[in-house]
Amino acid sequence: MGAAMRRIHVGNALSAFGLGFTVPYLYVYVAQVRGLGGMTAGLVLAVFAVAALIVLPFAGRAIVRRGPRPVLIVALVLAAVGAMSLGLAGTATAVLVSAAALGAGQAVMQPALATMIVECSSAETRSRAFAMQFFLQNLGLGVGGLIGGHLVDTTSASSFTLLFGIEAAMFLVLAGVMATVRMPHSPVIGDAPSRVSGKGAWKQLLGNRAMVQLSVLGFVMFFACYGQFESGLSAYGVEAAGISTSALGTALAANTAMIVVAQFAVLKFVERRRRSRVIAGVGLIWALAWITAGYAGLGHGSQEMATAAFVSTYALFGLGEAMLSPTLAPLVADLAPEGMAGQYNSAFALVKQLALAVGPAVGGPLGASLPGPYVVTFLVFSLGISVLAVRLGRQLTAVQDQPWRAKGSLVVARGAVEPVGADV
Repeated sequence: MGAAMRRIHVGNALSAFGLGFTVPYLYVYVAQVRGLGGMTAGLVLAVFAVAALIVLPFAGRAIVRRGPRPVLIVALVLAAVGAMSLGLAGTATAVLVSAAALGAGQAVMQPALATMIVECSSAETRSRAFAMQFFLQNLGLGVGGLIGGHLVDTTSASSFTLLFGIEAAMFLVLAGVMATVRMPHSPVIGDAPSRVSGKGAWKQLLGNRAMVQLSVLGFVMFFACYGQFESGLSAYGVEAAGISTSALGTALAANTAMIVVAQFAVLKFVERRRRSRVIAGVGLIWALAWITAGYAGLGHGSQEMATAAFVSTYALFGLGEAMLSPTLAPLVADLAPEGMAGQYNSAFALVKQLALAVGPAVGGPLGASLPGPYVVTFLVFSLGISVLAVRLGRQLTAVQDQPWRAKGSLVVARGAVEPVGADV
């Protein structure tokens, strides 16, 4: 790991640590501590999604034109201003404006950081780099949430101001660290189309069949998993399985613990396997998770067994996430033509935000009122992930699907659209 990559990972961990201080308590802060009510708190969460959807189409173009580092620094400063303003805001208007700034900054951070990792890694090291990023993100979020829980006091607005101040400080620290990163030139990737900009970039992206299929697959994955964690699945657990709030917290902790413990063991397993098959395997694991969730809420066992099954559901989701972290983001990078990684990363981040916006809206009411159809629906979606992954494999080149083939070679296929065909 070079000096640039080490600084990227350290900064990424610090920003996740700052986010962990506030993310679990945002609803309580707006609705109860500031006394603005549940509707305003719900609007704040919606503003985060809307802000991301607005800025992400432009973020990719900015990253391509200006490079990922300056775009990331601007996003971090914007997020820091939003976080500090949110901690001081006392009216609904101020809270919503602050949330928009914070949401926009956070949304742009994702593709900018991903592009920096791409440019500071090679085809052989990229999977490990993204696995390390995901590991540190979850570790930072978990530790930040744990410490924040001991600092927060729902009777004192100043305690929340402190939390948001820490979050803002972490964003500024990350901006300072990123300003010192010396970006190397990534290895030249052969047979890549020349760089384009503006509408031509989006037209080129939409003309890449593999990227379009990966985007559809990504939407289904984020919709069926991440979009359900804090909405449909938690509502299902409370209403159908009778899970207590403390058990729900244990389930979320089990998800993080699985990722932290299993990440590098899983990495060794997936590194030498086809990416499309790994993603298909994740679909099967998540299908098992939904079956386990079905037992928790519909199995008519003891409350202890239901709780154990529900916690296991989140742990199984964590195992699938650990398999995806060294697979999805490197695949997006390898599909991008030379110089277009920022555009492709932003497009995939946009797909993720769309799924995270639609997922809770669909899953929340369904999980609370129709537990049986809810589980069956997302079981089918998980099996659909496996089907879509196998189909995606037919559109990938041999090196895109099996990147270890590039080891020892200075030229790696990237952005090409020639499928593997019978070799998959």
